[in-house]
Amino acid sequence: MKKVLFLCTGNSCRSQMADAIVNARMGDTWHAVSAGTKPVGYVHPEALAVLKEIGIHHEGHSKLAEEFKSVDFDLVVTVCDSAAEECPVWLGMGKKVHCGFSDPALTDDLDDFRKVRDEIGRVILALLEAYEN
Repeated sequence: MKKVLFLCTGNSCRSQMADAIVNARMGDTWHAVSAGTKPVGYVHPEALAVLKEIGIHHEGHSKLAEEFKSVDFDLVVTVCDSAAEECPVWLGMGKKVHCGFSDPALTDDLDDFRKVRDEIGRVILALLEAYEN
């Protein structure tokens, strides 16, 4: 099974959604985890709500990227794209790729969370499918 790490700054929203979507939709070929450079300590309630809308129950927790430095990942994907945010630098193992998504936590609008969730689903699943080939 291949392993992927999704990195963001706070590890409360985008990286958590990517983690949950991959494990739910591609769990037979990929194991996903997520982490942040400055984890906020919780998973955003709206991220959990929009995942639940598509049948994904996620009980993640916000984690520090340092916890995974010794893990041999196949792929490491940074998901923060806002110029106002730090996009973490990964010095551990695994090919690094950037797929930036807007931060719905900036607006707390449920429709923004849905839009980002759906975009993550399309982009990340396609990326992993392409990486398998």
